[in-house]
Amino acid sequence: MNQTKPVRVAIAGLGSRGLDTYAAYAKIFPDKMRITAVAEPRQERLLAAAAAYDVPSDLCFATAEEMLECEKLADVMFICTQDRQHYAQAAAAIKKGYHLLLEKPVSPDNSECAEIARLAKEYKRLVTVCHVLRYTPFYRELKRLLDAGTIGEVVTVQAIENVQYWHQAHSFVRGNWAREEETSPMILQKCCHDMDILLWLTGKRSRYVSSYGSLFHFRPENAPHNAALRCLDCVAGDTCPYNAVKIYLTNERTGVLHGKTDWPANVLALRPDEDSIRRALREGPYGICVYKAGNDVVDHQVVNIELEDGSTVNFTMSAFTSRGGRTLKIMGTMGDIQADMETNLIDVGVFGKEHEIIDVNKLADDFSGHGGGDIRMVEELLDQVASGAEPGTGLTSIDRSVESHYLAMAAEYSRLHHGQSVSMEEWRQRLMS
Repeated sequence: MNQTKPVRVAIAGLGSRGLDTYAAYAKIFPDKMRITAVAEPRQERLLAAAAAYDVPSDLCFATAEEMLECEKLADVMFICTQDRQHYAQAAAAIKKGYHLLLEKPVSPDNSECAEIARLAKEYKRLVTVCHVLRYTPFYRELKRLLDAGTIGEVVTVQAIENVQYWHQAHSFVRGNWAREEETSPMILQKCCHDMDILLWLTGKRSRYVSSYGSLFHFRPENAPHNAALRCLDCVAGDTCPYNAVKIYLTNERTGVLHGKTDWPANVLALRPDEDSIRRALREGPYGICVYKAGNDVVDHQVVNIELEDGSTVNFTMSAFTSRGGRTLKIMGTMGDIQADMETNLIDVGVFGKEHEIIDVNKLADDFSGHGGGDIRMVEELLDQVASGAEPGTGLTSIDRSVESHYLAMAAEYSRLHHGQSVSMEEWRQRLMS
């Protein structure tokens, strides 16, 4: 669409998402987006953002709170801070007059999620929650097939979140989301994506949920014999797939330096090279043995959901996969669909007909960032702000996205209570009261 001037954006949090993903769209969409203020406690990343996007020093802040003390500095604030910071920052930004791009989860407290939805409505703000999967060509094609009635009425869904062994080690054992009390339960932090996309695909609300799971493997008693505190010093490194040297520095099969500089290496160092990565492994959390890291979030979990019409969903999250990505089998009254986001292939089996294989790779050009979801989500919000769109009209507006948070936290309650079934109607009523 045509715009007279770019949307002004303030970014709170310059980590992997804030700086490496979202800020970069100011260069991809210079006619739609201009970064006018940034906030980040790590000076190196703050200065890098200021230099890259010509942000004046007086509009560079150490914290989002400092930025929010000023008069409104932009049209939109991207909140990309840590999970338990989101609520207070989002509430203050809405009241200050900002529209929001809000990283998930909104909050690990469901009542705070409901309050952000209420504030967005009261103050008439656009609040896009970063449920990026809805924007991907892969899930949009699945949604098109289901809405068209290709396999009749959906009766059963099986879905798997293949976290991948080294991703679990990076993000949920050594990384920012290792301890629930500091961040969020894993079913919310990682899998509110899945709770959201499964409800969106089926077009149904949840009625009951139950769940089981635990921290099964990444525990001190499972460490190899004579394992060191840090992988750089460990005699078991050659046989341990979670060895940080293999993940961040060398090819696991050949031992040759792979020179990877994008994610996840750029989490360890702003400008990753062998020296900076080795220093991070020597001094920081990413070089610690996965069995001695002190994490407490689950490494596997299953969630069973009964939807409002009696159809069912079974969801599995597991760290113990060699490949990443999401896979689904959707079974309907007139056929079934098997889909793999990693390969972007969708197998449609209408009963009594030949199977049709849909190659989503041929349906779009850009699959960068969460299967192409990141760029489409940001562009939609920028266009909404520029056009003065009504709040609540975005694909992942806050009023649509909070249901996934309610479902995830109800599942976590069930897990902590030995699989006790939770009525979602009662769960929602408690929140509203």
